[in-house]
Amino acid sequence: MAKQPQTPLEEEVERADQDAEPQREPTEGELQDAAQAAETAEQTSADADNLESGDAEALAVKVEELEQALAEAKDQALRTAAEAQNVRRRAEQEAEKTRKFALEKFVKELLPVVDSLEKALEAMGEDATEAHREGVAMTLKMQHDVLAKFGVEVVEPEGEPFDPQYHEAMAMVPNPELEPNTVMEVMQKGYLLNGRLVRPAMVVVSKAAE
Repeated sequence: MAKQPQTPLEEEVERADQDAEPQREPTEGELQDAAQAAETAEQTSADADNLESGDAEALAVKVEELEQALAEAKDQALRTAAEAQNVRRRAEQEAEKTRKFALEKFVKELLPVVDSLEKALEAMGEDATEAHREGVAMTLKMQHDVLAKFGVEVVEPEGEPFDPQYHEAMAMVPNPELEPNTVMEVMQKGYLLNGRLVRPAMVVVSKAAE
């Protein structure tokens, strides 16, 4: 026999009865599973937080190490550049010194020739011909010009204060007309090569009268 269709009112009453039926209580196992699942989720979240925190700290340490290494590399580069500049400057100075004073030995060997020409010119008597005198004088002038061209200067300090850096005192003579330690006479001229002493001037120096 076919079931009679329910009226809307009967359907509503049946639905209310179903809702009023008591719900099944969860078992102890289901409660433990739920608690374990919650605990696992919480631990996973904590592990993720710890991992992110550890990664951030490790990254910060790495960045600090890299910055320190970069600073040290820059400092080393500056030191290396400064040292290279100092080496280059010293090399240039040595090369300049070598260039300036390469002729020192040659100049020392040439000075006795100049001394001889000067003495020969001074010693010429009245019997010497004018041509002879002019020839020696011109030769001496050429020697002086060549020396001056290569940075040689004459030290002839007559009447100047005695300077032990450039003068060699051969004698000291009392002279009331001059201040003590004044060069009275130049026995042999001195010479400089680019400011460096090649040969001191041999001089006679005044001293106070006794």
